[in-house]
Amino acid sequence: MATYTSSTAIGEREDLSDVIYRIDPDETPLVSNSQKETTKGIFHEWQVQELAAASATNYANEGADYSYTNPTATTRHGNYHQISVQAASVSNTLDVVDKAGRDKETAYVKVLKGIEQRRDIEKSLFANEARSGSDPRKAAKLINWITNGDKPSDMAFATGDGSDAADLTGTARDLTLAQIDAAMLAAYNDGGQPNMLLMSPANKQNFSDLSSGSVATAQLQYSAPRDIAIVGSVSLYLSDFGELAVTIDRQANASEVYLIDTDYVCIGSLPGRMFSVSDVASTGDATKFAIVSEWTLIVKAPKAHAAVIGLSGS
Repeated sequence: MATYTSSTAIGEREDLSDVIYRIDPDETPLVSNSQKETTKGIFHEWQVQELAAASATNYANEGADYSYTNPTATTRHGNYHQISVQAASVSNTLDVVDKAGRDKETAYVKVLKGIEQRRDIEKSLFANEARSGSDPRKAAKLINWITNGDKPSDMAFATGDGSDAADLTGTARDLTLAQIDAAMLAAYNDGGQPNMLLMSPANKQNFSDLSSGSVATAQLQYSAPRDIAIVGSVSLYLSDFGELAVTIDRQANASEVYLIDTDYVCIGSLPGRMFSVSDVASTGDATKFAIVSEWTLIVKAPKAHAAVIGLSGS
């Protein structure tokens, strides 16, 4: 007599886990490490002051009249806000039926769309794109503010005010520690103190391979316990001019490595316009909404940062 089994019986309930797994990366190191500021207009401006060059001959005759020298005028910088939008429409039926892993579908989709928008903003910050006030408005991105760094002879940095793009057409080369040191020196000489070394996953592997030899064998001594700086997978690079936290960014381009002073980079947004939820009038049996951010990149002191450009990424 045949055994009555699950393959022939009717009525077995489905075994669907009540957990939804998401493997797609959602880290946004540049956005997360940037300061946040509320702005007031679609074109946000700020000023940068530079000191006169230091002099080794500052001495005067006794009783002599003073020589009057006015300070250098401030430099006025500005950037446009751009609007990022993620919109969705969820049927009202889907909102109320019993679902695995979430309760109300609209709330779940809003969370997903917010994460997607945050990643879009992060990805956008690595574009080589000058500011534009024409619709759709565009903010100048990170590389369009940087003039310090290391580059191949047939490439060129932008002018550093967000008004033009960098020239990245040329012969790519492999990443070296000398390039990073040169970029760090350029920023330091201009008064910067970069503290974050931002790079793609491929460049992180390349950087770790570079440091596995001469750098990893150096002896480091501290008066107080602390994390090891460079062993195997590098998470901290001790340059001649300060520590750099080596940060992997999945959205970064493999053709560039950035040295960022996080005190002088900021994400600005208009009041109530950062990841705000706008409910859209219904035109059917569905709930419609949009996640909206109107934001800009504020590079408070462009010379505080540096970059290594023209990398092969391999």
